[in-house]
Amino acid sequence: MSKLVSSVESLEFNIKKLISDHERLKAEHKQLKDQFSSKSESISELNSQIDRLQQENKTLRTANAMLGSNEHTRETKLKINSLIKEIDHCIIQLAE
Repeated sequence: MSKLVSSVESLEFNIKKLISDHERLKAEHKQLKDQFSSKSESISELNSQIDRLQQENKTLRTANAMLGSNEHTRETKLKINSLIKEIDHCIIQLAE
């Protein structure tokens, strides 16, 4: 009978330990989910900032080239050609 009691006590101890571990892991999981969410938001904000800065850089390069810089003349010519094609397309649509 004492063997049965010790087995039950051992089982009860192990169950309590498992419950304790489960609660600790749940808390850790919640903390990690919160960290993940926070990091995801930060990454999203940084990506949008990168996109904005790349667009600003492109705009500044074009403006610099139009001001007479020889560094980005090819890009400027391509941009001007693109604008001319777009204007031609608009004129064709208006003529129809």
